[in-house]
Amino acid sequence: MQAEHERTKQRQTLAALTSTACQHRPLTPPAVKPQPAQPPSPGPLDPNPEWPMKRPWAAIALDNLWDSALDVGRHWARALVPLPCGKNAMSNLVTLDNGRLSFVKRKPVILLLGSGWGAHSLMKVVDTDTYDIVVISPRNYFVFTPMLPSTAVGTVEFRSLLEPVRTSNPFVSYFEASCESLDLAHKSAHCTAARDAEDGTRPSFEVPYDLAVVAVGEVPATFGIPGVGEHCFFLKEVTDAVALRRKIGRNFELAALPGTSEEDRRRLLHFVVVGGGPTGTEFAGTLADYLTEDLKERFPEIISLVQVTLMQSAQSILTQFDARLGARALDSLTRSGIVVRTGVRVVEVTGKQVVLQGGERIDCGVVVWSTGNSPRPLVSALVSSIPAQSMLHKLSGGRPGTEKLAVDPFMRVVGAEGLMALGDNSWLLGQRLPATAQVAGQQGSYIAHLVNAGYTVGRGGLDQPPPCRVTQAWLGSRSESRSELRSGSRSGSEFGSTDSSHWLDEFVAVLGGKEKVELEQQVGIRGSDRDGGAGGGCTPGSLEFYGRPFEFLSLGLMAYIGEGRAINQVEVFDLSVKLYGGLAFLLWRSVYITKQVSFRNRVLILFDWLKTKVFGRDLSLF
Repeated sequence: MQAEHERTKQRQTLAALTSTACQHRPLTPPAVKPQPAQPPSPGPLDPNPEWPMKRPWAAIALDNLWDSALDVGRHWARALVPLPCGKNAMSNLVTLDNGRLSFVKRKPVILLLGSGWGAHSLMKVVDTDTYDIVVISPRNYFVFTPMLPSTAVGTVEFRSLLEPVRTSNPFVSYFEASCESLDLAHKSAHCTAARDAEDGTRPSFEVPYDLAVVAVGEVPATFGIPGVGEHCFFLKEVTDAVALRRKIGRNFELAALPGTSEEDRRRLLHFVVVGGGPTGTEFAGTLADYLTEDLKERFPEIISLVQVTLMQSAQSILTQFDARLGARALDSLTRSGIVVRTGVRVVEVTGKQVVLQGGERIDCGVVVWSTGNSPRPLVSALVSSIPAQSMLHKLSGGRPGTEKLAVDPFMRVVGAEGLMALGDNSWLLGQRLPATAQVAGQQGSYIAHLVNAGYTVGRGGLDQPPPCRVTQAWLGSRSESRSELRSGSRSGSEFGSTDSSHWLDEFVAVLGGKEKVELEQQVGIRGSDRDGGAGGGCTPGSLEFYGRPFEFLSLGLMAYIGEGRAINQVEVFDLSVKLYGGLAFLLWRSVYITKQVSFRNRVLILFDWLKTKVFGRDLSLF
């Protein structure tokens, strides 16, 4: 009965933890009267959901502004350094006894898996003088994904959205490969080339690391619906947008042929978009612009046969936005000639039809699928191999095919040492953040700032000490008092105590007379970590604990809905400003152009918009 009571208590605690409405307590607690006894240390599956406190918007924005200023300084300093030459990443590769290649560590190695929003944000500002940054990704570029709908119809050329990894930061070591597995015990990544060699083989190699950051993202979710993977187009990668653009053009050319029947013409020119979120809605609106501004003049004889249908399983579209903005977007799409069907579910997709629940069959020529994401095999394997992750996934009601890496407020993977995760493939304990580029980008910058400050990540979990670093004073001298440790007085304004009394008590107990080796074991240091490094435990010394957990600064949401109109839900301070129409469209374009990752991309996109306005979209097929 006692065991069952404890399991019930854990489930209740986790339910409160994963609720987005949970309350938090301050990071640095106010002065209180001394308690006669300290509360018991919580277990790994009994975390305290009231930490950290959600600070005011202005306070988070001010911290982020300061971080951005530091990032600008780092960029300018890097620009003055000559580009690396002579020794490169290949010089760090050696052949092991088993014939596999391995990356030799010359400095602490941060292994970065992925090249999306979070990974790109991290590699832009991470300190490459202190660490060797090894990037593993089958995609050798970053892509500005929010503008993929514009690329799919030719409003913007796809290369204008890209920045090669080797250009993002020429001081990182990049390998075009996929990480097949992570050996968490030995801190080694097993990687395989992303492309076949001329003889059909794929070279493989190993990368030892001190800290690994999983930022591989996710893939489009098909939910096991027959035909989705084979017959639908997605908007996740540049290759998806290029294939979709080619398919739209070919369908129009085929429908314009004299020998094509009217029935086939109607089917070829029926475009179905499944998913009424921002991506699906933006593509439907952008496609409507393409039809009225360009294709209507080029294909006047068949334009009347074109139909665009937007399908949504919920009873409304754009459910992330305010209900009134969603209603206005629905009205705008309808006036643009788009058929919006809500409350419908797709149960099968064939080469020529979409089958709805209830048996209705809809003839169509193109199906665009934008209904959510599912995990990559690497993430699923990590969740299943880490006991704490498996338990959290199970207790949170997760189903197979929905795995994400649970991270603590410092973005450390719960139950693993020297492992962090960010972006779509992670979920932050205590709150479910939206799977957006805005979140992933801020998380990447946060991790970079943490490791740049010299903090050791350690083991993830709400029952674990925060990331820490050592000062010059020797901890064995016992000159630090219990009150100094608890108050975080040695940490300055940016770093402080996290009110985790249970593990501070353990550190104080260690100071009472344990030997150096036992102290090293207490703080989680291994022999290979004694020279420091981002992923190991803290070496003995005067400890400073990182007192700034990740805080998401929401700047709002925006979506383009066609005909030069957009909807914006801008969050400033504690206000939510809602905009609709032409002014919202100007703000949408302004934000997208300023959020580009380089001056080159901004210039290219501005010229693309100008070319489209003056000359129209290019209809060439190749």
